[in-house]
Amino acid sequence: MIPGRMNSREMRRLMAQMGIKSTEMDDVTKVIFKGKTKDYVIDNAQVTMIEAQGVKTFQVVGTMREVPKEPEEKKEESFPEDDIKLVMEQANVSRDKAIEALKASGGEPAQAIMNLMQK
Repeated sequence: MIPGRMNSREMRRLMAQMGIKSTEMDDVTKVIFKGKTKDYVIDNAQVTMIEAQGVKTFQVVGTMREVPKEPEEKKEESFPEDDIKLVMEQANVSRDKAIEALKASGGEPAQAIMNLMQK
């Protein structure tokens, strides 16, 4: 043992005495941190979980790369074609108006028709 330094076996013994548990997470190969504008990907990850006083801390070592996020496209709600046609026919409105009414009614054709008839 080098003076002033502990060997790994001595360090593990002291950590165990202090209630600190260290676990290698051998099955983890990639870690992804999701950010608002970009993601951080750690490839070839070596992950160690350290648990002390009920708190888990993770040490991650590997090769990091940044991945910019693509702007998310708005998901267009889709409604069954039969519902759209029913609203169009019953309320005598265009397809766009029928879809708007279905969105406003949470996809309920009867409510969409009633809402359109009240206008």
